[in-house]
Order: sequence, then structure tokens, then C-alpha cells
Amino acid sequence: MKDIELTIGKLIDNQKTAFIASIDAEGFPNMKAMLKPRKREGLRTFYFTTNTSSMRVSQFLKDNRSCIYFCDNRFFRGAMLKGTMEVLTDATHKEMIWEEGDTTYYKKGVTDPDYCVLKFTATTGRYYSNFKSENFVIE
Repeated sequence: MKDIELTIGKLIDNQKTAFIASIDAEGFPNMKAMLKPRKREGLRTFYFTTNTSSMRVSQFLKDNRSCIYFCDNRFFRGAMLKGTMEVLTDATHKEMIWEEGDTTYYKKGVTDPDYCVLKFTATTGRYYSNFKSENFVIE
């Protein structure tokens, strides 16, 4: 697991975009491209910024099942992680991933009520590279 964790970690860290899926009211998956996570802890925990008022946040509040996907177009390889998404609005998490320039999106700063943190916690994954796929469990 350590080798695949390092390989996938490098793939994730080198991407500018992450794809995040939520479940809509009819039970269908909804996919969205977002900026890469602001912080990650191994392959288990990822933190993203988003608008509290977004459709995605309302979907996660109703059904927290999610997956995130990272794709390296250059070498045609990718990693999908399945798990759950939490919507965090507490000051500690908001301050933890706040960056200079975020006022472009959140005019009132780190305390903007329309700024929240999405915390993704992975349980399993699937990695594709060299015409092969491999499932793995995240501990």
C-alpha cells in the first residue's frame, strides 16, 4: 500500500484540478471540476474550499456519499477515491485552508458566511495506469 500511496500522492499533488461527485435528489451522480484540494492528509483526508450557497453543498448536506477523481492527462492515468464529504463552517477549518487572494471569491474574508470547507474522507480507491486498474482500501 505504501508504494501506491506515494504514486497516487504524487499524481494528486501535480494536478491543478480535482473532480468531485455528489448525489442529487433523484439519486444520480453529479460531477464537478474544482481547484485541487488545499490540504491533504495521505490518501484519506482532503480539504477543499467552496461557497456555502452552492448546489454541491446542499447535496452533500442531504447525502454525504461522494467520490473524488484526479487525472494525469499527460500519461493517461488516474485515481478515484470513494468516501464521504462533510461541510465544515467552523472558524478552525476555515482558517486552516484560507489563502491570500481568497477574498476574490469570499468578499467578507475568512468569516464570510458564504465560505465553507469541504472535508472528504476516503475509504477505498481505484488507480488506473498502464492499461491496468487496481482497487485498494484506505486505512
